[in-house]
Amino acid sequence: MEIRGARLVFLGDSIVEGAGVKDKEKVFWRLLGKRDGAIVYGNGVGGSRIARQVKPSPEAQYDRYLRSRLPEIGEEADAVVICSGLNDYGHGDAPIGAMEDRTDDTFYGALHLLYRDVRRKWPKAKILVMTPIHIEHEHDEVTMYGHRKSECLEDYVRIIREVAADCFLPVLDMYHLCPLDPRIPELKEKYSPDGVHPNEDGNEIMYGMLRQALKKL
Repeated sequence: MEIRGARLVFLGDSIVEGAGVKDKEKVFWRLLGKRDGAIVYGNGVGGSRIARQVKPSPEAQYDRYLRSRLPEIGEEADAVVICSGLNDYGHGDAPIGAMEDRTDDTFYGALHLLYRDVRRKWPKAKILVMTPIHIEHEHDEVTMYGHRKSECLEDYVRIIREVAADCFLPVLDMYHLCPLDPRIPELKEKYSPDGVHPNEDGNEIMYGMLRQALKKL
């Protein structure tokens, strides 16, 4: 697709919100507006998830799961980019569920409903799914937020890819392709000092990858 002049909507969590970046104008998706002439809009809520939480979170904003926020977005879109899933692993309490689920109360089901409703809201828009990137502690028995999980982050990435394929949506697999990997100390120091959120240099890499993926849509 032609990026210049395209209306791009980004839906996600703290990485879309710009956590980890001091100058919010340098968040990866904003660079598409500054450098490539796109018309950009971001709806990123730190801590938010794809699936609906069972037990209310200490921070109310965490429970503003993605599909519930769609009605508040009035922008038109030529492309919608969905960038989320890390918090479902990190501190979400919704079960994984199964491929046939169609409910916000499981991860599988919430993905299906989210993709369906994004299509309904923007029927002419292209949709791109971005998987989570690596985090520092993604294979520990207890997540970075103190939650015990039987699944690892890569399991959530696999399910995102699986449901996107079932819905015929392209995926930018940041988990397997993006070099931002804070499990490697040198890369953590350079790109994501807190072990989760990319800094300006990390967002620069994300911008380049996203730009190429959008051009192929």
